[in-house]
Amino acid sequence: MTIPIDILSRAAAQARGLAIDAVHACSSGHLGLPLGCAEIGAALYGCALQHNPDQPRWINRDRFVLSAGHGSMFLYTWLHLSGYDLPLQELKNFRQLHSRTPGHPEFRETPGVEATSGPLGQGVGNAVGMALAAKMAAAKFNTPAHTILDHRVICLAGDGCLQEGVAAEASAFAGHFGLDNLILIYDSNDVTLDAMAKATQSEDTAKRYEAYGFEVQTVNGHDIRVFVDAVTKARNTKSGKPQFIIAKTLIGKGIPEVAGTSKAHGEGGAKFADAAHKGLGLPDEHFYVSDDVRAYFAGHKKQLAASYEKWNSLFQAWRVANPALATLLDGGLNNTVPAGLIGKLPPFPTDAKIATRKAGSDLLQPLAEAMPLLLSGSADLFGSTLNYIAASKDFSRENPTGRNIRFGIREHGMAAILNGIAYHGVFRAAGATFLVFADYARPAMRIAALASLPVIYIYTHDSIGVGEDGPTHQPVETVSGLRVMPNLDVIRPADPEETVGAFVAALERVNGPTLLCLTRQAVPMLNQIPVAQRREGVLRGGYIALKESSKLNLILLSCGSELQLALDAAKQLGDGVRVVSLPCFDRFERQPAAYREEVLPSSCRRRVAVEAGVSDLWFRYVGLDGKVVGLNRFGISAPGGKIMKALGIDVEAVVKAAQSLPQS
Repeated sequence: MTIPIDILSRAAAQARGLAIDAVHACSSGHLGLPLGCAEIGAALYGCALQHNPDQPRWINRDRFVLSAGHGSMFLYTWLHLSGYDLPLQELKNFRQLHSRTPGHPEFRETPGVEATSGPLGQGVGNAVGMALAAKMAAAKFNTPAHTILDHRVICLAGDGCLQEGVAAEASAFAGHFGLDNLILIYDSNDVTLDAMAKATQSEDTAKRYEAYGFEVQTVNGHDIRVFVDAVTKARNTKSGKPQFIIAKTLIGKGIPEVAGTSKAHGEGGAKFADAAHKGLGLPDEHFYVSDDVRAYFAGHKKQLAASYEKWNSLFQAWRVANPALATLLDGGLNNTVPAGLIGKLPPFPTDAKIATRKAGSDLLQPLAEAMPLLLSGSADLFGSTLNYIAASKDFSRENPTGRNIRFGIREHGMAAILNGIAYHGVFRAAGATFLVFADYARPAMRIAALASLPVIYIYTHDSIGVGEDGPTHQPVETVSGLRVMPNLDVIRPADPEETVGAFVAALERVNGPTLLCLTRQAVPMLNQIPVAQRREGVLRGGYIALKESSKLNLILLSCGSELQLALDAAKQLGDGVRVVSLPCFDRFERQPAAYREEVLPSSCRRRVAVEAGVSDLWFRYVGLDGKVVGLNRFGISAPGGKIMKALGIDVEAVVKAAQSLPQS
């Protein structure tokens, strides 16, 4: 490979200038990485990456993930120079309202941005998920005659990323499963935001990653030729190991006043912008790019487009030769969900009394058959979360088409990897653990909601009904804590038929994540409610489970395993009582106002809600004059049924609360 060192070196200097000018213009941002990694950017975007700026969603592009998202001007600068649809004016609008250059990269906001990377370490997990998905996709869709998928996932991370636990979890996963299509670049500059890195770390990072199972190289990150050679070696590896390139760099290179110190991390160096221009050999003109650099990247873009067209010819031949696979791939890329899923699932026996986690297991099997690109993983809990796809096997080095992913005891890593699978764009991913451990996964779940990723969380053991494991495992506050997260649908079904609606709702939702809260304990079939009403009611987030037989004077609201309490209490309270099931607040709020008024008429203010969790959110529906039978304390260790009784989550408490309300 011929590497045009001179022009790429000039491009690196000008990229530094663009970053300095953008941060200086808004007096906000992080200069350290864009300046320290400029030669890395020149090597990647000017030589080593397989991509096409005119086709930013090309399925066989290399995925570049900037895990250290605070260095966003690094990414924006190189996307601009490469010819993505990111005009110079957008660099000038860095961090401004409605610009395409937000403070941290955001998926779908900027062409060429592969992941929303803000919280440090998330991008490492995302890259591992992308590499996992790429491995599976290659095994699924490549044929002996046509290799249509052979891309790599390249991630740039810093000390902050690698200190975060999520990166350790994801890296250990990548090493164990031999994801040799992953290239993790470590910007090793010996500096963190507050101090020199030696103030907080002393481990040998190379040995650490060798222990994970990576192949490690250490190079000068400012030597373009050496860095390109390292990436080429990593790309062509036959070792069966993920690749770790330690790139030694000088943070803030180009601004001598702060270079190599923690002051270079933020915008502190921007005040030296004019002096930096001179030091870098740049003219006084701000946002300067020379004609020869423009010309080089324009020519390189044409070469990339030609490579893409060559691949596209192969891809079209593959489509002709493999129409069924092509249809399957198109469906994955378009998030296609089979029509009429809910009607294809047979009803549960009316005498069934099983946990909703077991109902979910029964449902997952035909759903996985109907959706062959659906994956299911668990954090070392398949035996408890019961979300194993029986017709498939485990994903492994030897079996990359296995649809069951064993994440190990790595909830945070699991959630970040699931996001990476979703970013990759071919497969639908679900992951499972106990609901109380959602707190370990929450940062990545928040990013899934922010980035509108269609990830599914199958979280079981959803209440104090867990029983003997005690308060450490009883998620009394977790459901409400997750309900307040924007764009996350939290569904807590009451029985197996509501669980049908919950699973279908999760699969049909492609513009955001869905969390299913499932019971460990058996629940009765609510046969007094028609099957279709239970299933379709969950799709709408809420519905009338029991309609009053005389003038309405009281509404009981509930969800999950406590809905049975509301139904039993209604029998004791008389004919004017309505019971409303509200398994998903957000789905209910998306319904037309007329439907919501039909279910919860404003004329009836006598309302009681019951749920074995913190009570505050239910006042949204019962009003300040209503009552909530809930828990504003942690649980206790005892059999689940006894805990419910001891803590006042029972029919008697619901009846008493209703009777205490003044008559309207």
